[in-house]
Amino acid sequence: MDHYLNDMALFVEVVKARGFRSAAQALGMPNSTLSRRIGELEKSIGLRLLHRTTRKIELTEAGQLYFERCKRIVDEARLAHEQLGQMLAQPSGVLRASLPVDFAVTYLAPLIAEFAALYPGISFDFDLTSRRVDLVSEPFDVAIRIGESADSQLVARALASLTPRLYTSPGYLARAGEPGTPAELERHQCLSILKAGSWTLHEHTRSETVTVGGRYALNSMGMLRRLAALDQGIALMPEEIAADELASGKLRQILPAWQGTAIPVYAMTETRLLPAKTQRFIEFLRERLGR
Repeated sequence: MDHYLNDMALFVEVVKARGFRSAAQALGMPNSTLSRRIGELEKSIGLRLLHRTTRKIELTEAGQLYFERCKRIVDEARLAHEQLGQMLAQPSGVLRASLPVDFAVTYLAPLIAEFAALYPGISFDFDLTSRRVDLVSEPFDVAIRIGESADSQLVARALASLTPRLYTSPGYLARAGEPGTPAELERHQCLSILKAGSWTLHEHTRSETVTVGGRYALNSMGMLRRLAALDQGIALMPEEIAADELASGKLRQILPAWQGTAIPVYAMTETRLLPAKTQRFIEFLRERLGR
């Protein structure tokens, strides 16, 4: 279909320019190529559209009818293309997204405000939850997820990679002392997500796995961050989550040469065919988070 529409557009340009040479120059293509394409068009529909002479071209009767129809189709196609471009430039509608609670509140909120200012036609319906929503049966345009996803039915677009580091409060360090090596973490109160019994830490080409434990096991990164700031132990979490407490001095980094295993962040969708509002949101987050 695109091939025929392109040939129609070429035919219209030839007629409007009243010759192959002028049309070819305007289109930026060889005169011979343009002549061949129009000849193939005539063969495909089985009609002579143009009388060719050495000095000019003239429309046949069939060519006149064909030109009038082609011009209308090409004009409508160009208008539709322009309207689509305008829609993509300023998308609108309600963007329904599932976001991880702590990451959204701490890190995504200012980015979302920036995105909203760029696209005033979009309104937002956010579901902040720790559960993994079902994008097939629930009405979400996109879900932002932290960590690897095993759901092969969904389309995953990588947005960023978060690097966990070790943080604790000055109060905890004053009470328990500061570990000088990863091995020393075993004698400290460590705040773990989902009862993780060990942490694997990396320093350049070296890695160490240490056994960790403590009084708390939880499934909320936000709660983990708050407990660490309240002198309850050492947390392994991305800087993006700890940013506010680091800025205020409630948390500080320890063992700065060591870091945890990188955690991927994905935009998950049910399909690759996305409305403009969802495309722009994913592209925006990829640009900002990937810096």
